[in-house]
Amino acid sequence: MGAAIQGGVLMGDVKDIVLLDVLPLSLGLETRGGLFVKLIPRNSTIPLKNSMTFTTVIDNQQSVEIHILQGEREIASANRSLHKFELVGIPPAPRGVPQIEVSFEIDASGILSVSAQDKMTGMEQAMQITPSSGLAPDEIERLIMEAETSTEKDKEERELIVQRNKLESMIKNARKAMAEFGRSFPLDEQKEINAVLNNAEESLAVQDKDEIDLLLVKVEQTAAKITESMMASV
Repeated sequence: MGAAIQGGVLMGDVKDIVLLDVLPLSLGLETRGGLFVKLIPRNSTIPLKNSMTFTTVIDNQQSVEIHILQGEREIASANRSLHKFELVGIPPAPRGVPQIEVSFEIDASGILSVSAQDKMTGMEQAMQITPSSGLAPDEIERLIMEAETSTEKDKEERELIVQRNKLESMIKNARKAMAEFGRSFPLDEQKEINAVLNNAEESLAVQDKDEIDLLLVKVEQTAAKITESMMASV
């Protein structure tokens, strides 16, 4: 899978068309960490259009995968995949800078058009796919019931992913700051800071939220120490 997108910002003008027989299921995108973000909730009246802005998650990211899904689960992999495509040619920039507005539009015939437009450069890309068939009513009902019975499980997994994303961002910020100001620390403190960051980075894949929370506290304390050094050097 290409580099993920994060609820925040993106780029390009990509168009994708999918024929939907029904609209009782939400439509949205997979975002950073495998979360599902709804752009159009189920039972919405058509025609309808809604937009959301996303961003890159790594420095100089030049491509972004857009994964369109249908369903009610909090986790992207638990929903129905409609289509995915990759936006390429993103100008190099720090993470969080490129802005891409993603729009979902459903016309009166049930055709879903997905577009992504770079708000800064106006760069456009476009593609179209063969309309796909929808789901049978009993299958839709099954998916809705499944989402309702999985609410607590999905909530716990979502909280874990959100905390993991936060930890990953904090590690990246701390490493960037250390690259610039790390020499202001004695060598033994540099080693101590790097050890904390290395341990946290190696533990990103753990499935225990309590452990992630503990790592967050340690990295936050380390980041505060780096910030103090940065302020003292100004």
